Amino acid sequence: MMEAETTTKDIDKVMNNAWKAFHEYRKLPLKKRADFMRAMAVALEEGGDTLLEIAVSETNLPLARLRNERTRTAFQLTSYADACERGNWLEATIDTKHDENNKPLPGLRKMQVPLGPVVVFGASNFPFAYSTAGGDTACALAAGCPVIVKAHPAHAKTSDWVADIILQTARILNLPDGIFTHVHGGNETGKQLVQHPYTKAVGFTGSFAGGMALYNFANQRKDPIPVFAEMGSVNPVFILPGKIREDAETLAKNMAVSITLGSGQFCTNPGLMIAIKSEELDRFMSLLGEQIRLTEPATMLHPGIYNSYVEKREIALSQAKVETVAVAEHDALGNQGTPTIASVDAAAFIQNNLLHKEVFGPYSLMIQCDNLEQMQAVALSIEGQLTASVMATENDLHENVLLIESIKNICGRLVLNGVPTGVEVCQAMHHGGPFPATTDSRFTSVGADGIKRFSRPICFQNWSNDFLPEELKNENPLHIYRTVNNVLTKDPLI
Repeated sequence: MMEAETTTKDIDKVMNNAWKAFHEYRKLPLKKRADFMRAMAVALEEGGDTLLEIAVSETNLPLARLRNERTRTAFQLTSYADACERGNWLEATIDTKHDENNKPLPGLRKMQVPLGPVVVFGASNFPFAYSTAGGDTACALAAGCPVIVKAHPAHAKTSDWVADIILQTARILNLPDGIFTHVHGGNETGKQLVQHPYTKAVGFTGSFAGGMALYNFANQRKDPIPVFAEMGSVNPVFILPGKIREDAETLAKNMAVSITLGSGQFCTNPGLMIAIKSEELDRFMSLLGEQIRLTEPATMLHPGIYNSYVEKREIALSQAKVETVAVAEHDALGNQGTPTIASVDAAAFIQNNLLHKEVFGPYSLMIQCDNLEQMQAVALSIEGQLTASVMATENDLHENVLLIESIKNICGRLVLNGVPTGVEVCQAMHHGGPFPATTDSRFTSVGADGIKRFSRPICFQNWSNDFLPEELKNENPLHIYRTVNNVLTKDPLI
């Protein structure tokens, strides 16, 4: 049953409350924001099996997967809370002037400040980690921004449950009303949220069509706002000659697992493979095909994703010069996606833009090249991606420097001798990429650097110490790292 859609009047009330809360929440010490997020993490884990069972019933995801995802979500919250409190994301920078006695004067001081209320759209394929209490919510709260989450209809009850956990935690900590709100609705609700004057940024994970619709809504405003949309990726895997010659069997097993993991419902699913025609490639395809044929189809998240997979798979397989290599032998039941491998020659791929599009599910297309020059042409033809992988020996890398440079230009994460599925939550992770993978390749949606999406710099000039924010005071009362006269330090100015 569809949850009641939030009305225009309700949206106006929600956004007014968020705007009012912003002016209070933004002033809270970093530690209080961090404590809120840590408490959310504890409460989420204490949700027990009831929460997980609700998610199972809505998403068809297995209990073990959801348990792990909830743990990851709690880890994200605590990880970003720690980063919030450390304050590195503030990028506090001080350049001092000196008087005739060489004593520091206020000079110029810069730091990041929160943007304002952030609208977050829950993702269909991650009911915890990329939804109500997910990475976008955590990053926005860490930055000092109230959050308005629009629940994904595919797991509305799960989203309601998590929202209640957040709201209860906020009440226990006596935090201002309006720092978190949860709403339901369709496309019109989304449009009104994005275009409300008090909305200052948007976080989204989903389809290209959905992300671009929000991006366009935001740019139609009188005052355009940033939309940080992750919009899918085919995550090409380039398999170089030396590697396929020496390690075809292991490659085939690893690729089969990555392609079919979670019925292919990951934004890092390897939807393209690129290799040079050879006997070794024929052997690799035979081994991969054998693995795919033995893989049992798995139930997809909801009928909408299943129907889209069936439609896009059939369109892709019907294209000129595309050949079906292997299909799972087990019959697919209900909303189960059938694992599939197809193949096409490089020239046909380069000419047919439809083959570049994501088929969201357990599907991958092998692009067969005549030589290394044609592999380079394929790399140049591929659009922006979240990831790109290179399967190569050291000799392969030495002999293909230009190819590797071309691959770097199309991705946010470059993987060597590993599959792209699996995204670690850590500072060094970058989960973003050139358009059309995301709307802004400079930012990540995973890792503490994601906090920076929801902040902006402000420079204070000639302000006395008494009126500066804590982060920029001479004494450095928060004991955070700051760049002072080009030196990174925690030392106070004396």
